[in-house]
Amino acid sequence: MYNIVAAGFGEIFLKGKNRGKFEHKLIEQINYNLKEFKDISIYRDSGKVFIETKNEDDMDSIIGKTKKIFGIVTISPSVKTDKDPEVIIEKSIELFSYLKEKQDIRTFKVKTKRVDKSFPIKSMDFSAEVGGRILAAFSDLSVDVHNPDVEICIDIKKNCYISSEKIRTVGGMPVGSCGKALLLLSGGIDSPVAGYMIAKRGVEINALYFHTYPFTSERANEKVKQLKEILEEYCGKIKLFSINILEIHKAIREFCREEETTILARRFMMRIAERIAGENNMEMLITGESLGQVASQTMKSMAVIESAVEMPILKPLVGMDKTEIIDRAKEIGTYETSILPYDDCCSVFAPAHPLINPKLDSILKSESKLKIEELVESVLFTLEIL
Repeated sequence: MYNIVAAGFGEIFLKGKNRGKFEHKLIEQINYNLKEFKDISIYRDSGKVFIETKNEDDMDSIIGKTKKIFGIVTISPSVKTDKDPEVIIEKSIELFSYLKEKQDIRTFKVKTKRVDKSFPIKSMDFSAEVGGRILAAFSDLSVDVHNPDVEICIDIKKNCYISSEKIRTVGGMPVGSCGKALLLLSGGIDSPVAGYMIAKRGVEINALYFHTYPFTSERANEKVKQLKEILEEYCGKIKLFSINILEIHKAIREFCREEETTILARRFMMRIAERIAGENNMEMLITGESLGQVASQTMKSMAVIESAVEMPILKPLVGMDKTEIIDRAKEIGTYETSILPYDDCCSVFAPAHPLINPKLDSILKSESKLKIEELVESVLFTLEIL
């Protein structure tokens, strides 16, 4: 029945002269998310984006994928038709018959929006005319303008679009409209959610994964790849960098106190992430830290870890509790992959009694025993793009 999806903007409407930039990014993202569909066209018409397909069998899949595109607030499966009044009426009755087969409809309303003022009939008059013809076609109906079972919406622009529902989507801003950042992606629950939340604000994200093969398994690597692929359904294409930091952990274990392992390792991770981000035109780092969740996420721990770099760090989960994060992970589809029982490098080398209130002077003293730049350079040689 439906041959087109009408996508409504969110915050893009608030943009001024650079609104076109945001719309361009949105259309880029739509093209990426729907690249598997061959018979579609995407275009703008008076404040909305329309996704038209020649294959109605693809419509459910197109709707499912479009719901995950940041920058779109609502979508409406629609019937595109000519602006001939009689054709619009016929298509409206046809749509109503289709809906009536699927649900029990007793009351209805017709609403017309006439963006194209050259259309010869005023909006209210045309709504009344269409409503009268629907009443004549279906004897068991009545009009309810306040709380109808179904509302037929007729949107007259360059073309005419007839719909009956608005489906809420993820909202946010188009990916790539607000810069680039590097996500420190572990195999856990938190970091994929952090990446999702920052991408939702229009940031193009790439990801960095640290491992300590052979102490972490190839299955752990595959788990992270799966998380990346799930995020790509929302965030677009993600470049995944992978680095083996086993030599760093060996050096920390040999020269430093065990309880400092997590703090020292995290400082190295931040340095490496800053280096990769800077070399790839990314402006910020993203982490999945939640205040007080683990030893490295106390206020003092986070302050000491962050002091290793100058690049700003985005922490969208910092004020969320674990239950909220888990709920969001389930909502976006990363949870079941995140809980697969494959260790990451943080858990493999976690000390029995980690510091929760580290002192920067003490950490710097321990780092003085390590050849920081040499260690960073040595592990950068293990860099892979997965």
